[in-house]
Amino acid sequence: MLRILCVRFSSIGDVLLTTPLVRALHRRHPEAELYFVTKRALAPLVVENTHLTGLLTLGPDERITELAQRLRGLGPTHGLDLHGSLRSTALRWLVPARWAGYSKRKLARTALISTKINLYGPHVPVPERYFEAANAAGLDVQPDGGPPDFFLAPAARAHMTHWLAEVGLDQKPFAALAPGAAHATKRWPMGHWRALAERLQELGFGIVAVGGPQDRELGEALGPGVVSAAGEFSLQETGACLARAAVAISGDTGVMHMATGVGTRVVALFGPTVEPFGFYPYTKRAVVLERDLSCRPCSAMGTERCPLGHHRCLTDVRPDQVAAAVQQLVA
Repeated sequence: MLRILCVRFSSIGDVLLTTPLVRALHRRHPEAELYFVTKRALAPLVVENTHLTGLLTLGPDERITELAQRLRGLGPTHGLDLHGSLRSTALRWLVPARWAGYSKRKLARTALISTKINLYGPHVPVPERYFEAANAAGLDVQPDGGPPDFFLAPAARAHMTHWLAEVGLDQKPFAALAPGAAHATKRWPMGHWRALAERLQELGFGIVAVGGPQDRELGEALGPGVVSAAGEFSLQETGACLARAAVAISGDTGVMHMATGVGTRVVALFGPTVEPFGFYPYTKRAVVLERDLSCRPCSAMGTERCPLGHHRCLTDVRPDQVAAAVQQLVA
């Protein structure tokens, strides 16, 4: 029997972008046992995934050797390293199996950032790059073109139904706004967010701010009439909120991929990062807004300040343009 380990320790978006591969593996090998390996904090992203046999997590204080011991106990036949980190490399040494990984295109990424020369060749989104690992391991799978899967527990959906009724949004279309990002250059200016929230309210939308605990202040700063849930929900509950939203507006962050995983329309704002990196929303129900500037891309994951000091890649994306994209998507 096939017993396949799919290893991706972080982060939110990266974990969710592995799920098209998980889905394809389950359909191609329905008899196989599929186990997902990730950090405990990110387990809610895949714990309800119906294509998986089981989930194994690395605790915050756990040694990789302890995790490896548990994985060896499964007797895996195949291991798919979908991370390419020191930890996942250690598992390849410590857990006997037929292991394979995928190319991160590091040389092409570095060349594009430093020289603006595109060496990527034909565009392959990251979710499809993960298939390289499976096929290198002889598992013969192909993408089906569908979006990521973020399966939600009934309890999370029920909690959201109750919460939306409490805040008066259970009978009204609302937009989910995600103003936060781990790095400053991925954040759309707060003045733009406030103007967008005001415009969307004029168009009849309720507004809910979403994000992690570090985004509480941003959510509360979006202006009057905005209900801020940033930092208040679990990952599952945030997914349930996004699933009820008419549209989600986000930068290049995990929230964007959470929204695509629950089938919600997305308007994505891209600044320092670009499409060849492979992380655009993996769905047809999305619009990406960006500016064609000669300084893009300036980093792979964003930085704390614009190298040129102007941050035009995002400041030049205007609130009225985002509102128009929202109207186009939900029409």
